[in-house]
Amino acid sequence: MYTFEKISYTEALELLQQVVQEALRIKKHVAASVAGPEGELIAFIRMDEASPAASVIAHNKAYTSARDRKSTKQMGDFMLGNDRPPAFWGDKSITGFGGGVPIVQQGKVIGGIGISGLSEDEDERIARVAIQAVFKYS
Repeated sequence: MYTFEKISYTEALELLQQVVQEALRIKKHVAASVAGPEGELIAFIRMDEASPAASVIAHNKAYTSARDRKSTKQMGDFMLGNDRPPAFWGDKSITGFGGGVPIVQQGKVIGGIGISGLSEDEDERIARVAIQAVFKYS
């Protein structure tokens, strides 16, 4: 049974399992974070050969997508289009690197997932694959 107010740790773990499965399928290594709707970390994994820097970036992507209720790619496009760097928000965890996606149920953001270690497009694709597998929507 899935909650619709905040992602559960069970759902977060399922998302991470899907991320790892997809990364292994394409023979890549990533870091992945899942945050609640307030941006707080619920679950995290860094595959053995993923860059340590990917850990922080994955968390920032999950945090940003959950708190700002949009993908980090959309956030980055907004930053570039409005000449507003991440520091504009006064929050060092905000990022505009693609790969963070909000998790939405019944029109409400219940969390965010962030993937790091590959290209921004590939990170976002893996995030969406995981969401689709766990929540059966895209």
